[in-house]
Amino acid sequence: MKWELLADDVINGRALTREEAKSILTCDDDDLLLLLNGAFKIRKHYYGKKVKLNMIINTKSGLCPENCGYCSQSIVSKAPIEKYRMLDKESILKGAEQAHNLKVGTYCIVASGRGPSDKEVDHVTSAVGEIKDKYGLKICACLGILKPDQARRLKEAGVDRYNHNINTSKEHHSSITTSHTYEDRTNTVELVKQSGISPCSGVIVGMRETLDDVVNMAYSLRELDADSIPVNFLHAIDGTPLEGTNDLNPRYCLKVLALFRYINPTKEIRISGGREVNLRSLQPLGLYAANSIFVGDYLTTAGQESTADHKMLMDLGFEIDFQYEEMSV
Repeated sequence: MKWELLADDVINGRALTREEAKSILTCDDDDLLLLLNGAFKIRKHYYGKKVKLNMIINTKSGLCPENCGYCSQSIVSKAPIEKYRMLDKESILKGAEQAHNLKVGTYCIVASGRGPSDKEVDHVTSAVGEIKDKYGLKICACLGILKPDQARRLKEAGVDRYNHNINTSKEHHSSITTSHTYEDRTNTVELVKQSGISPCSGVIVGMRETLDDVVNMAYSLRELDADSIPVNFLHAIDGTPLEGTNDLNPRYCLKVLALFRYINPTKEIRISGGREVNLRSLQPLGLYAANSIFVGDYLTTAGQESTADHKMLMDLGFEIDFQYEEMSV
């Protein structure tokens, strides 16, 4: 496969066939750098050498009634995680200050659960205005399945983006969770779009899915027209139904990132959870396909030191994209 020529086709507007897409995942390891060069050509065309930084605050941990097999916060998990109700507003604001100091452009307010109560939505919206006034950060909320009025209130409060991952393919979904449907997830993404909030939806790779499932994920997100696509790589946690799963290696993870760039060329592709564990020493190469990463810790697992991430970007010759909104005086 002539990866650079294929990249030119993508830039010129041609969508890959499913056969071409699957060939990315089965690319010979000896051709991996050629594949990444093609992915970088697409990435550079749309985003140059800029990298967006994102940071999560886990405002509510555990206590979730869902049975998602990958999640340490689910009702079926026996993982020894910290469990707590919604953090107070001061803690959320303190996290925003830290994000600002780290040159993070998007601050992600995340809460466990099937979906937020109206009181929890009120709590989040009360913090959003202050964060924007003080730090000018873009705000992404990730609170679960939304109701139309809740989406409207988040938009009015100034939430820029809402994350609700499809996680896996429609065909594989029931193998991961049965407490909600694949359509519950896609319907929330559509609701967010209708409310005027930028949609963020991504995947978790490594949950015993097939290559066809991964290809289907990439095409589904193209169809959903998600503006931001976080690509998580399973970090199997002891005590969850998927504990002991270890199907990934760094080279395959790079091929997955390339796939999502070729299929969704104009979108923000973010290397998310499991980056350090699964990409390991090849983490820098991931940014030749992706243009966004999380810094700091994830929901219940530790991330890489933020200073190490900043040094990685500097060593690559990449530029942090940290343009903030104009702050109130």
